Amino acid sequence: MSLPTAATEPLLVLDNISKVYPGVVALSGVTFHVRPGEVLALIGENGAGKSTLMKILGGVIEPSSGTIIIDGARYDKLSVTQSQAAGIAFVHQELNVFDNLDVTANIFLGREMRHGPLGLLDVKAMRRAALPLLRRVGATFQPETPVLELSLAERQLLEIAKALSIDARVVIMDEPTSSLTLSETNTLMKVIADLKADGIAVIYISHRLGEVEECADRVFGLRDGHVAGELSREQISHDAMIQLMIGRDLKSYYSPPSRVVGATILALQGVKTSANPRAVVDLEVRSGEILGVAGLVGAGRTELAEAVFGITPILEGTVTLDGEPFLATSPRDAINAGLYLVPEDRKRTGLVIESSICDNISLADLATVTRSGLVSQSLINARAEDQRVKLNIKAGDVTRAAAELSGGNQQKVVLGKWLSMKPRLIIFDEPTRGIDVGAKSEIYKLMRALAEAGVGVMMISSDMEEVIGVSDRIVVLRGGAVSGSLARKDFSENQVLRLAVGAE
Repeated sequence: MSLPTAATEPLLVLDNISKVYPGVVALSGVTFHVRPGEVLALIGENGAGKSTLMKILGGVIEPSSGTIIIDGARYDKLSVTQSQAAGIAFVHQELNVFDNLDVTANIFLGREMRHGPLGLLDVKAMRRAALPLLRRVGATFQPETPVLELSLAERQLLEIAKALSIDARVVIMDEPTSSLTLSETNTLMKVIADLKADGIAVIYISHRLGEVEECADRVFGLRDGHVAGELSREQISHDAMIQLMIGRDLKSYYSPPSRVVGATILALQGVKTSANPRAVVDLEVRSGEILGVAGLVGAGRTELAEAVFGITPILEGTVTLDGEPFLATSPRDAINAGLYLVPEDRKRTGLVIESSICDNISLADLATVTRSGLVSQSLINARAEDQRVKLNIKAGDVTRAAAELSGGNQQKVVLGKWLSMKPRLIIFDEPTRGIDVGAKSEIYKLMRALAEAGVGVMMISSDMEEVIGVSDRIVVLRGGAVSGSLARKDFSENQVLRLAVGAE
């Protein structure tokens, strides 16, 4: 791929960048550029090299070869300080916020405003400066709000506001909408349009290809560390991007059930949770179907899943599992009953991220890998290797730390933990957040296989394309209560949104 001509005046150029680790070529001869006021979408499957490329640009790692050009100045490598000084700001998929601080402190961390001869923190000035940033990204929480009180979606908005708080010339957004609702995503699209109008370049990394179609001026594709090609604005389409990413066409997400929907596995009647004590939930998950659960952020979807799983209490109502009364007072009760939860935030609540693949997979069921009172490492390794093969976890060794894996492979480790046991029902909460289209397809096939095998499958998703494209039936929550349900023949974005927002 040729470099841009001088007439195009690129703000940033990566020229023939390679990164080689022992035995692994992460990047090979990658060249791309971005101009002021341009949205460049960077796409590729997990493991394609996107994160490595962005770490080089952020000064976190050094390239093995190649040149970085910023405003005509050439660098063999960047430091973090040089990257920031050049106006390169990141909005990370894995949120880098501190729970023990408030919103303002997170935004200005390391760049605090001070006043007086003692250099004391000027909290009032920082909060005044933080408020317009928060409103610009559509956040409704306040500068003084403790981060501990924010939802995952609100933390994502905080990350974006934090990136906008510096004098950014290039804003790199890594899966910025992975936890946002449709309305919040629309707000982000407006933010991006404003950045473009101000001459700020945006590198947009996303597996949600509909968003890429909406906002990108160009698309640049990576595949296995190599340049797969690029698409101009008029060439951008869903099929063209998939072909660029994986070199093949993908069939429709939806795979209809081959068996007749069977008996009810999980039933909730008159259920009230501590998160939404005034709302009543009635729903059922049946054998042979995938039940999609939709709703806006704050609708109570995750809170309902956590109550069923025993993380938070159920205040009223009845729960039955395979027709028998069931109440989980702790996650262990749910696990013992074969009811499992794949959580929304896999790094915080789905994995012990520093531990190995094999330890994570056996963690919830140590009794079955224990002999004479001692945990058997050979049994742990064998169980993990079985799941590595079955789920196509891309790791050469099951003793590798989960933190070293891509997002898609980390999610497979979470699934492997539950599939190595005996599931009766699995709740998937945002199962493909931050996962590429190839890995998504694998997880959808796995959910369908579970349903076909008689396992109950309940999928919570904020991705409209996903919830419509994968589910056999959809239940919509609003304000913690079920606002309606839709049969497959009645699916449409409009129908789901009407139920989600309460439109008549």
